[in-house]
Amino acid sequence: MKIRRPAPHLARDRAGVQWTERVSYIQTFQDKADIMHSSEAVLTQARAAIAHVPFHSHPIHPTIHLRLSDGALILEGEVPDIVDKSRVAASVRRVDGVSAVIDHLRVADGGAAVGDGELRNAICVRLLQAIDFRNCRICAHTKGRIEHVREAVGESSGEIEIEVVDGVVTLRGHVISLSHMRLAGVLAWWSRGCRCVINELVVAPAEADRDDEVTEALKLVLETDQFVDADRIRVQTKDRVVTLEGYAATEAGKRQAERDAWYVHGVEDVVNRIVLSN
Repeated sequence: MKIRRPAPHLARDRAGVQWTERVSYIQTFQDKADIMHSSEAVLTQARAAIAHVPFHSHPIHPTIHLRLSDGALILEGEVPDIVDKSRVAASVRRVDGVSAVIDHLRVADGGAAVGDGELRNAICVRLLQAIDFRNCRICAHTKGRIEHVREAVGESSGEIEIEVVDGVVTLRGHVISLSHMRLAGVLAWWSRGCRCVINELVVAPAEADRDDEVTEALKLVLETDQFVDADRIRVQTKDRVVTLEGYAATEAGKRQAERDAWYVHGVEDVVNRIVLSN
């Protein structure tokens, strides 16, 4: 029987295709290896940055889990305090190769246990009582469904949905300013049992986020806090670092003003120069 052989030019074409496919496979494998190497380098730098964080009054560093997803660094684990949570997130934002930080760190709950329903209700009450949200519809996720807590009073200026799972509060919807977005987050943090706030509120129309926006939001927060004399405190923000100056009647009032600053979304450090004075 006569064996048919492919024409020389067909043999060359097939060999060329096989060679191209092989080169493409090798290149793809190399690209994946480079990505893995690059990702590991970013994670190594992030871990080194966290190792230098001065954890607030806690000599033992907590265990923090890091992972990358499309350039975003995701933080998971438990830290002792809101100060630690903010400092960790700020430290890894400066790492080369990190395009964004998704902070899912939880603050340790040292008090009595609070159920998700109780926490959700407490946040709803705070939002209902805040005059800045009287024109917002307030909704809550309850047992797999959305419950309308209150319709907007007058002309609607936004909608806020509250969901609580294992002490983690997620805020969704839209508000009219960055200050309103930040104030809503702080009101959630003020509620007993809150361990993390994931603030997904959208500002419509969109606003450019600058240092003066952080300052304005913190002023609004201090005015809302009944335990702080906001008229005696001056606020400045530069490169996301807040400086507090002025006077407080008590040490507790001074500490509360600083804590309020740490609760504000986007703050990376706080310098407290408030002086005690009657």
